[in-house]
Amino acid sequence: MGSADIVPGVSGGTIALITGIYNHLVEAISKIRFAFLKPLFKGNISGFINGISEEIDFKFFIPLLLGIGVAFLTVANVVTYCMDYYTASTYSFFLGLIIASAVILFKKLDHINFKHILFALVGFILTFIFVSLNPIAANHSLPVLFISGMIAICAMILPGISGSFLLLLLGQYKYMLTALHDFNIIEIIVFAVGALIGILGFSKILNYLLKNHNGATMAVLIGVMIGSLRVPCVEIVNSVSLNFAGLFPCLIVAIIGFAIIIILETRFDYID
Repeated sequence: MGSADIVPGVSGGTIALITGIYNHLVEAISKIRFAFLKPLFKGNISGFINGISEEIDFKFFIPLLLGIGVAFLTVANVVTYCMDYYTASTYSFFLGLIIASAVILFKKLDHINFKHILFALVGFILTFIFVSLNPIAANHSLPVLFISGMIAICAMILPGISGSFLLLLLGQYKYMLTALHDFNIIEIIVFAVGALIGILGFSKILNYLLKNHNGATMAVLIGVMIGSLRVPCVEIVNSVSLNFAGLFPCLIVAIIGFAIIIILETRFDYID
């Protein structure tokens, strides 16, 4: 998830979906209400420990956050290097990942009706328009970074919507990568606090939709993922010659990415 969230146009939520932890992730986040802080204010340490262990799924979050953190600190350089020097191949791989994820999501639908098709179409159109936007010019003040964190984190848990791409549109992507690389603690903390508040609120809405309107929500997400394919397609077209010699290697890489995701979904689906 951390590796995917670094790349504009690829969603960490997509990786959570294909590895079978997506519903668990959304539900676990939505259960965090900070009620465990009340006993702490009263000096009740045992009540605080019991409350936090019941409210936060540490066995799930600790390895997940460690993996994301390691990716942010290490894989970021590898991914950005591949995007700079092997652009077509890298985005072809992402293309295969996203298509496979949409297929997996489609398989999770119990049935298909007109409402599902309509919701998928709406998700497709809105996402296609969104990823076509140009980055806006914005300052890098602490309030702007706080709001950017709130917005970007919501996208990071949605399959098909890239939180990094949102940061790119908000004009904060390169700035936050630099802040992370230089370990600018103030900017990182402000951004992280905004992200924490954003994900705690949005996860409750998403959890409600998945539990009460699962079919319609899945249909929208399928449309979102298909609409987001515009990003890797544009990058590929702009990076290679539009002939057999240029596109065939991209096709092979995309098929490899597609196959990996299908195999992963088969292997990890039990986690969900």
